[in-house]
Order: sequence, then C-alpha cells, then structure tokens
Amino acid sequence: MSIVKKIQYNVIWLFATVWLAGGTLAGANTDTDTDTGSTAQKPLIITTIKPLALIAKSAVGDFARVEYLQSSVQSAHEVSLPVSAMLKMEQAQLIIWIGDGFEARISKPMALLPESKLIKVMDLAFLPAQNKTAATGDVVKKEDKHKNDNHQHLGFDPHIWLNPANGNILANNIQQRLGLPLSPIISSELIEQLKTELQPVKDRNYLTHHDAFAHFVTAFDLAAGLSIRDASGASQGARSQYKLRQQAVTQSAGCIFIEPQYADRDARLIARELELPLRILDPQGFDQPLTADGYSKFMIGMVLQFKACFE
Repeated sequence: MSIVKKIQYNVIWLFATVWLAGGTLAGANTDTDTDTGSTAQKPLIITTIKPLALIAKSAVGDFARVEYLQSSVQSAHEVSLPVSAMLKMEQAQLIIWIGDGFEARISKPMALLPESKLIKVMDLAFLPAQNKTAATGDVVKKEDKHKNDNHQHLGFDPHIWLNPANGNILANNIQQRLGLPLSPIISSELIEQLKTELQPVKDRNYLTHHDAFAHFVTAFDLAAGLSIRDASGASQGARSQYKLRQQAVTQSAGCIFIEPQYADRDARLIARELELPLRILDPQGFDQPLTADGYSKFMIGMVLQFKACFE
C-alpha cells in the first residue's frame, strides 16, 4: 500500500477545505535547482532541510532533480509535511532526512515510507564533533553515537553538514544508493584553504543564536563560542543568561551571530547591552542556489561570514 493511501483517511478533509477555499498547498521547494532542459525523466531526490539538499545536488549534479521541504522561515527542527509534500515523496526515488528527535514533527509519516528509498542521516557513521569549553577552547571529550552533552535526546550533534568531511561522507552515500561514481563534493585542497583562511581568528570568541556549530568548530579548529539558546533553539533560564553576559565580557567576544530564520530579539538586546555588533551566520544556506558546486560555495560562505565577526 502506498504512503498516500495509508494517510488518506487523515487528510481528505484538508483537500476539501483547500478546494472550497480556492487555495493551494505548498510542496517541496524547487525554485533554486538550476537544472536546464527537460527534467521529466530525471530521478527525484527530496530532502527535509535545505543543507541536505545542497549536499544532494552537489553529489548528483544533473543526474537528478533535488527538492527540499524546509521553508525560508522554518528552523531545521520545525519542518512539517503538507499533503502536497506527501504526494511528492510518493514520486521520489530517494528521500533524505536527519531522523527522529531532530525532525520530530515528521517522524510518524516518515516511518510509513519504505526503507529502500530513505537515507536517515542519524543511521550513518560521520566524524564526530568535539565538545570544547567556551572559556578555554580545551576539548572536554569526544561525542559518540551514544552520548553528547548538548544533544542528549538525539545521542549526537545532528548538524553534521557543517563539517565538510561529513558532507563528503553523506554525498558518497547518496552516490552509492543511485549507482553513481563516488567523488567528493568539496576537495581536500579547498578544505585546507578554508582552514588557512580561519587561522588568524581561530582563538577569537563570539556568541551564537543557538548551540549548532560544534561540527564547524571541530572541522576548522575554532573556539567554541557562547550560545544564547540551547541546541533546539529554546531560551535558557535567567541564571544562564546572566552567566552568558559575564562570559562574553570576560572573553572579549567579537560579535553576536544571528540566523536568518530565527527571531533575534534576545540577541539584539544582548548586543545593545554589551555594545557588540550583530553578524549573519547562516548554517542552513538559504541564499545558496542548488548547483553542482553549491555545497563548496556554502562552506566558503560560512567561512566568510565567520571571519566578518572580527573585521
């Protein structure tokens, strides 16, 4: 039985409501896949979030179409599935998502899909992130699949795409599933160049909107930084906020990074109090088109955005 038939009894009223209203339901995002010519015969890959789409498109090039479900105002933790997206996934050859916990809203419908067309990122083996103390940058311990202080409910830091080595690992998994030659989507030479670019600011301190950058910090040997919110984007308590301000002053933080899809009221308040500049750091890559070199450009953009904090 198809996924659409399995959930049909839950959504028939929604079809009727939309029809009566004369409206439409949004599906997967297609506006930035830059394939040219006829795409009717190309395999379809759907990812839940934009950064996974950047990896997928870079992995397959013009071999397949790539679409993603996340809107530009959603965090990666808040992706949901409208009916039209379910219909689209019925047509897809491959569907890529992070997994339960990180994308809790869609775990039930994902469980109805055949495993043969799914890649669940949480089930793959990636290079781990390292937990560092924000004050000293010392490595406290390495995360593994079983325990991580910042993501205990998941078992590991799910923002794996922020380490380019992990981007290559996921890309190879996609290529293998589709019978394509295995090749990196970002070269070791470029990764080394980006490390060199960040070397002058590797020990500088900063604040981020939420605790999402451990893989980026690990990949480029940067200071851990301080987080205004926790890993899920939830606000922390008054005591934690007071301590955060003290640490930011003590560590001479260079700026506060904000992310385009989040409200930034708390970050702006702290910026005013501590007289720190605000800078954009976009781990979702919303402004990066889906192209064969999109992931490399995304990582270059992350490095440029990070450096801008200290200029």
